Amino acid sequence: MTSQPQLSTTPAGPAAPEAGLSATSVLTEPALAPPAGEFGWWQRWSGNPGRKPLLLGLLGNVILVLGGVGAGGVLRRDPVLEGTPFAAWRFGHGYNLAVMVTYFGLALAVWAWVLLGRDVLSRRAGGRAVLSSALLWTVPIVASPPLFSRDPYSYLAYGTLALQGHDPYVDGPNILTGPITDNVHWFWQDTPAPYGPLFVAVAKAVAGVTGENMILGVILMRLAMMVGLVLFIAAIPGLCRHLGGRPAVALWVAVANPVMIVHLIGGPHNDLLVVGFLAMGTLMVLNRRHAGGIALVTAAAAVKATAGLALPFLVLVWAARLRGPELSRIVRAAAAGIAVFVATLAACSALGGVGLGWLVTASAPTNITNWLSLPTGVGQLVHSVVAWAFGPVWDMPYIQAARALAVLIFLYVGVKLWLSARSGGPDAVRKGALLLIVFVLCSPAVLPWYYTWGMALLAAVAWTARGMQAVILVSCFLIVAAFPSGEVSLYAFGYLILVMACAVVAAISLRKPDPLGLRSTPVPR
Repeated sequence: MTSQPQLSTTPAGPAAPEAGLSATSVLTEPALAPPAGEFGWWQRWSGNPGRKPLLLGLLGNVILVLGGVGAGGVLRRDPVLEGTPFAAWRFGHGYNLAVMVTYFGLALAVWAWVLLGRDVLSRRAGGRAVLSSALLWTVPIVASPPLFSRDPYSYLAYGTLALQGHDPYVDGPNILTGPITDNVHWFWQDTPAPYGPLFVAVAKAVAGVTGENMILGVILMRLAMMVGLVLFIAAIPGLCRHLGGRPAVALWVAVANPVMIVHLIGGPHNDLLVVGFLAMGTLMVLNRRHAGGIALVTAAAAVKATAGLALPFLVLVWAARLRGPELSRIVRAAAAGIAVFVATLAACSALGGVGLGWLVTASAPTNITNWLSLPTGVGQLVHSVVAWAFGPVWDMPYIQAARALAVLIFLYVGVKLWLSARSGGPDAVRKGALLLIVFVLCSPAVLPWYYTWGMALLAAVAWTARGMQAVILVSCFLIVAAFPSGEVSLYAFGYLILVMACAVVAAISLRKPDPLGLRSTPVPR
């Protein structure tokens, strides 16, 4: 879900089924109408997805959840398992077994996704088949503990702070007592909320309902954020119509993707709300509902400020539809957009009962220092070379210098993209999405799910089969950039090399069913 596609600036024409390049924008492709069969309504609704990927993905995610009960971001003290024989699943050899079960389930889920991708490329699966598979795969995840993350405990803590009258942009979870703060990751214990007022309102509402019931709190938080998934799915056909992609491919890239299911839903992470608001808001702007679309994208920024980077490009879409000289059109559209932005942000702040402190605390993730951030990684590499040559030196000056250079690169690329998008239309949306990807590449701190911001829009462009293979590679890396418990895995190099070797085989398998040549007879293509 996280690789840049090969983009075309001209409308995509018909392509061979194997390449999967058609720009058809219907969710159900006529050639894929499901035959009548024993499943009746399910086949008619789902588009008759392939049974093997459907069931394999479901099995994989069930196993993943079972492993996650022991190896995921579990509670420090579990009121359900504690005092029972099943508590051994979280300690010692039981924990090690749970980790292995988790990765086995994840491997099955990724393989099912690759098999589904084959069906998409060969047009055996249309949009509804992909969607029904993805939704079925999601079912076991809904009631799981946090997977590969502990973030929902921080969300509940920030909601509780606001609920108790504290300013979540001043105080950290450590001023609370009880199970909520006990389960927040140590790194974020004294960190004020880096999220916008709309998300504070959501977290406050969830905390108000669930109190200190952590299990119910995680599940309800996940369900609240799945509103973003609904909006995203609803926006995909329209975005494909404007941006030139196929809904089946877009759904495979962004919804059926294990990054979506494991990280955004399994995490769960509030980036899911960002993705939904951003995609639907962009579609509304493309459909000439400019003010409403900009309001929705502003709502995305009121969850995570980075989504606001798309707004200048949406202003260009609006400006291109006005009359008059170019500068006049841009100024008028920008003025109207700013008015909508301010009004929406004021409404979100009133709903959350907070001020503008989040504009300062939004930089809190920069405290993270690891090489998933490219500038941070470059700084660490240069520091390692200097330390090897000249002896021990402090690493931060090198990291800060690389981060500063990355900021300059981002600003340069951003200005170039914006100026080249002044004609508006779908091209401005594509370039806005690319800027979101560039932002993550240049960011001083990166978490795996940040790439989903730009992919919310890039999923709907025309993808080549090679681009889809790149999605598999990058997605596999992003999934395992953390261990199931949520701790970073980026310095376990042997582990990463092994995983990426498997990812290469999976990517090749998208187009070549027997990549290792293990079968004695040729496989029909």
